[in-house]
Amino acid sequence: MQRSCPLVLSDDHIMRVAPAEGELYNPLWRMLEDADLDSLAERLTTGRPRPIPIFAYGSLIWNPGFEVQARRRGKAIGWHRDFSLSLDHFRGTPERPGLMLALTSGGSCEGLVLEIAEGTETQSLRSILKRELVAHELAANACWIQIETERGREDALTFYADPVDAPVVRVTVAEQARRLAHAAGAAGSGAEYLLRTARGLAEWGIHDEYIWTLQRLVADEIDGW
Repeated sequence: MQRSCPLVLSDDHIMRVAPAEGELYNPLWRMLEDADLDSLAERLTTGRPRPIPIFAYGSLIWNPGFEVQARRRGKAIGWHRDFSLSLDHFRGTPERPGLMLALTSGGSCEGLVLEIAEGTETQSLRSILKRELVAHELAANACWIQIETERGREDALTFYADPVDAPVVRVTVAEQARRLAHAAGAAGSGAEYLLRTARGLAEWGIHDEYIWTLQRLVADEIDGW
């Protein structure tokens, strides 16, 4: 049984982060169209298990955006959460750059295995891949990893595990917290993303010390304004 820690970051903190206008996506990207998404989905899922399992470790936990047939807890073997993707769009701007979660090699982390509802595979995969990969420039950032669940070890599809062709930055946890506290863009703030992820984990009884440390540091940064 994992220990439970209360969250310090709150909706009040989120409301104190000034909104920002910016680009939703990099205007130089070549966006993935339905035909591209279908081709990518076929390549990623041919010969793979059904129902198709997706490993959610961030926003897919609280906002999957597709029809989920079943959810269960799972531990990614050999991966840990890391706010390592730099953003100057979406939840950031060039003036207030943000960070998004990825998976980095080493350790382990708990999340959810989400099964795509059978009969919805085409539309669900389009939705997932369009949201997670967005553009041709990022299309390599999907892979299958091993997850330990109550059923034993199984494979699940996930995104941005050791990202490729993406703006990866390695900064201290303190600097991550500072950036997340200040970042905002067309899709909202970094602090909001962090809070919703922490709440999503808490709802499933998952405690990630890294996430809990970050949310405390972000709350402290905002309280210091």
